[in-house]
Amino acid sequence: MKFSLSWLKEHLGGDADLVAVTETLTRVGLEVEHVDDKAGELSAFVVGHILEANRHPNADKLQVCMVDVGRGAPLQVVCGAPNARAGLKVVFAAPGTVIPASGVKLGASEIRGVPSAGMLCSSRELGLGDEHDGIMELPEGSPVGRPFAPFVGLDDPVIEIAVTPNRPDCLGVHGVARDLHAAEIGELRDPLTAVIRGEFPCPVNVRFDFGDTEPLSPFFALRMVRGVKNGQSPEWLRRRLKSIGSKPINALVDVTNYLAFDRARPLHVFDAAKVRGDLVVRRGRAGETLAALDGKTYALDETMCVIADDSGVLSIAGVIGGAATGCDETTTDVLIESALWDPLAIARTGRALNVNTDARHRFERGVDPEFALPGLNVATQFILDFCGGAPSEVATAGEVPARDLIIDFPISEVTRLTGLAVTPAEVKTPLSMLGFWVTGVGDRLKVSVPSWRPDVEGKADLVEEVIRIVGLDRVEAKPLPAMTSAAGARLGIVQRRARNARRTLAARGLVEAVTWSFVSKAQAEAFGGGAAELALANPISAELSDMRPSLLPALIAAAQRNADRASSDVALFEVGQTFLSDRPEDQRMAAAGVRRGTAKARGAGRHWGEATLPVDAFDAKGDALAVLAALGLAAGAVQIAQGSAPSWFHPGRSAALQLGPKLILGAFGELHPRTLQALGVSGPLVGFELTLDALPQPRAKPTRAKPPFEGSALQPLNRDFAFIVGREVPAAELIRAALATDRKLVTEVTLFDRYEGPGVPEGKVSLAIAVTLQPREKTLTDAEIEAIAEKIVAHVTKATGATLRG
Repeated sequence: MKFSLSWLKEHLGGDADLVAVTETLTRVGLEVEHVDDKAGELSAFVVGHILEANRHPNADKLQVCMVDVGRGAPLQVVCGAPNARAGLKVVFAAPGTVIPASGVKLGASEIRGVPSAGMLCSSRELGLGDEHDGIMELPEGSPVGRPFAPFVGLDDPVIEIAVTPNRPDCLGVHGVARDLHAAEIGELRDPLTAVIRGEFPCPVNVRFDFGDTEPLSPFFALRMVRGVKNGQSPEWLRRRLKSIGSKPINALVDVTNYLAFDRARPLHVFDAAKVRGDLVVRRGRAGETLAALDGKTYALDETMCVIADDSGVLSIAGVIGGAATGCDETTTDVLIESALWDPLAIARTGRALNVNTDARHRFERGVDPEFALPGLNVATQFILDFCGGAPSEVATAGEVPARDLIIDFPISEVTRLTGLAVTPAEVKTPLSMLGFWVTGVGDRLKVSVPSWRPDVEGKADLVEEVIRIVGLDRVEAKPLPAMTSAAGARLGIVQRRARNARRTLAARGLVEAVTWSFVSKAQAEAFGGGAAELALANPISAELSDMRPSLLPALIAAAQRNADRASSDVALFEVGQTFLSDRPEDQRMAAAGVRRGTAKARGAGRHWGEATLPVDAFDAKGDALAVLAALGLAAGAVQIAQGSAPSWFHPGRSAALQLGPKLILGAFGELHPRTLQALGVSGPLVGFELTLDALPQPRAKPTRAKPPFEGSALQPLNRDFAFIVGREVPAAELIRAALATDRKLVTEVTLFDRYEGPGVPEGKVSLAIAVTLQPREKTLTDAEIEAIAEKIVAHVTKATGATLRG
């Protein structure tokens, strides 16, 4: 929010200077971000008078000027500007002056053998514009030797403040002045708005047509001013708009722009001659478009509020007007609109269309509803003053919503929440000066909230108002009470699991990603979500419309973005919340990861020493099992259920991870091509996702002591077995059967070969396993080894139907 000091002074009486104003603004919560004080920055530049301008003896395009700068004898200045001439009033910079545009500090110089005691400046060099064809020409009456800035209207500092979203009243200069008045640095000037009497009925009526849908506007007021003469607005108004970066257009449009900044009341004007019939405020319709004032055409839909006539849409309500009904120099009859709009609808429309206007900025934060009609009267008066004409009566639709909020406020609440003891007067005075109506005696007050403060809803808000005006510097710093003992563990079981999962996945070469908790509707539906209760009421964008049912969509999208930027071998993981419904118990902590290209656990990229293979489902399996192992689940305890993975995984290259048939821990595998196609992603990609909440809770107290370490000084021995088994039998079943033969003697079983082809019957496969035997008490004899080998073969055959391969 920008405004000039003189603009502020129109609403704030007193003699507070720039320093007092800026310091007070920050103190009351309206942080000053920048002050553009041209008069101070340009104070070293003075008005000069060229007495003589003669050709340079050694250069055709240079002139030697004798310049009167108001002190002593005229100075000799070499100048190359084509408009330098005798009699001209100019801007002079003496040696030692810093040029704003370049930051160069001037010094006395000699140009082509002629001494030059300064510089005559152009607008660009002064940082006042792009004009550089010649030096800046000042009015003839400019006093020689005085600072030039005041004589060209640059003596009015412009202040820029940061306005938080909860303070829409301070998006107008009058609201800012009210806060400064409450801080007691000036009197608030609040002239009563005159009621403009209509001279004839408004020939254009307005009505609402929202049907059975939720209304998007509670109130709309319209007035015609007939017989106006549109042209430039007065110089003071044009200067104020320019000072804040707003381009003056014409008097009718400038009035509406001015009131948006002066009183936080956006309005709109239609050229009445271009309106066909009455105005209708309704929802947009699919297929409708509007050619807007910014030169762009926007497609509309049913979520947007529009103003239309018999010919179609004239304006996107509260956001931007249409070019077809814009006011120009030919306008003679004007319709002035002052309305109230649903803030959420304005925000959704602005985001959907990517339109940022001053009107949208104010309407989506909330404007003062009770100033809708007074604002229309103020605009009417300005138009009558600037353009003449005759006003009509006001045509309205709807009603201004009433907000009769009265808060029971104990003064002791200030002390309870801030520790600051205040008197009743220190509470009543600032609240009254801020526009609150306050009554009551003793500790208990009743406070009525003004219409321009939608952010104040309860006692804590009133405490905030009091404390920011009375002063945060009065709150004493007090040390926290010393802790008598060291704090115990503060991390919960899910937090510890999340931390361990992050460490494990990072150690396996995956890079942690932190993505939004929201995904698009299409992404949510592709991963089992998209329920109505998980759709956001006010999404940031259409691509972030639903709460995520899984971590995988955002990780897959991130992997694709990396691939689009020539980083195709990428491995990413995330640990975060997922949402199955809007119930608290359906909010889960999950860990997920994806691998793309050659990003295997041992490293990514091509190498001459080994074959370069793309990632596969077993890489994702390794990641998932590593996480489970870090969380206390042994790989042998986890069942791998092929064909049970969710539909977004490839059915033949994925599996679910579970503890028994009912306790599903997660899934891993290659992503389904159909899923990748729906997300617009190129594959293949592999990934996994685990639900950390699904893991069994650890016992509060162990039921038995941890068994002692059983090391052995005897050398282990290995035996290899190859079995013929049906292709449908998982290798994990064969491994479990071998391990179960003798859990003390058989310590490890690994699969090292899989073969199908000649020598193996059709529909069968050869699986070769390596079994590690660890003697505990004595070295095994050949007979004992043969006995345990036969036992392993028998156990595997019984469990899986396998036969030993000959």
